[in-house]
Amino acid sequence: MHDKILPQLDAKFSSLYGRTATIVAYAPGRVEVLGNHTDYNEGCVLSAAIDLGTCFAVAPRDDARVRLTAGDLMQTVEFPVAAPERSPDAMWSNYVKGCIAGLNERFGAPATGFDAMFLGDIPLGSGLSSSAALECSALYALAALRGVELPPLDAAKIGQKAEHEWAGVMCGLLDQATSVFGLKDHLVMSDFRSCECKPVTFPSDVCFLLCNTHAKHALVDGAYNERRECCERAARFFATALDHPVRALRDVTWAEWEEKSGEMDPLVAKRSAHPIGEGERVLAGVELLRSGDIEAFGRLMFESHESSRVYFENSCPELDTVVDAAAKIPGVLGARLSGGGFGGSAVGLVRRRDAETAAAAIASAYAKTHGTPCEVRTLACSDGARVVRK
Repeated sequence: MHDKILPQLDAKFSSLYGRTATIVAYAPGRVEVLGNHTDYNEGCVLSAAIDLGTCFAVAPRDDARVRLTAGDLMQTVEFPVAAPERSPDAMWSNYVKGCIAGLNERFGAPATGFDAMFLGDIPLGSGLSSSAALECSALYALAALRGVELPPLDAAKIGQKAEHEWAGVMCGLLDQATSVFGLKDHLVMSDFRSCECKPVTFPSDVCFLLCNTHAKHALVDGAYNERRECCERAARFFATALDHPVRALRDVTWAEWEEKSGEMDPLVAKRSAHPIGEGERVLAGVELLRSGDIEAFGRLMFESHESSRVYFENSCPELDTVVDAAAKIPGVLGARLSGGGFGGSAVGLVRRRDAETAAAAIASAYAKTHGTPCEVRTLACSDGARVVRK
């Protein structure tokens, strides 16, 4: 949470810039619980904002320049506030520059610039969306500096656009939406057709375990974009093959996929199976939570991971080791990869009373296969992005 990050950020900011930040915003990372790769298929996702995130601190300047510093690297870039340009070297700066460009497009370029620094505690490459936390914290801080209102959904969309146009990742809206709509002790049910986000009460006797494998987590290399393209091709096929309107894979049922998949390109059929099945699992999962059947909800998480492994092929041996081990440990109700996949983290659902022993057992099982234990910690469902100093 921000109270763990802020003292260190304040010290670094004052040391570098010789003054105190006037505005600080915080945004959390997220863990995806059900609904892998359904967001850009106009489907639904269950996710949670977590108790790891990023603080973004700013102080106004008298000129029209921006000095932006990554607090972990202590690397600084400078540019005009009215005309940020992509950096081929300091790639991290492009996420923030994209947000500045989005604010300029909406509100006009400000007359004065600012000094800024960000610092977070989300492990990079963990699959917990440090990029969305950076974007959303920057947007909340910079909107406050400008004195403008930026509704949560608008902030999420500007962050997504920055990811698309400045970082080159054609992500859905899940990461940013969870970061801004998170609520303590709740999951977030996001409908990416209506862009409506609702809280879903999370049982108090269970919690999540984050299992960070530290395996490489890279989406910019094209694997993500290839799968998204397959989903779009599948939607176009179903739009002509079915007797009802199909705008996205959300409109296709599992029964329809089973009936028509043999007529499709084999790879496109394989890829599309995952988001279609995931959409149905999300809706079933919400009803299971409402009825209190947490065991059945956990089984959906295991089914989700198997679908990722077989159909979408966005798992990896490290993630499979975690999920396979979790399935054999008493007290663990479910487990699956979280986020884009291809590395990073898995999330487990566990009884709170069993969390400590389950975490140790997962780490031990991972070490037997891969030589070193994975990092396992308990995650809390937390509140979303907000200004913490103004």
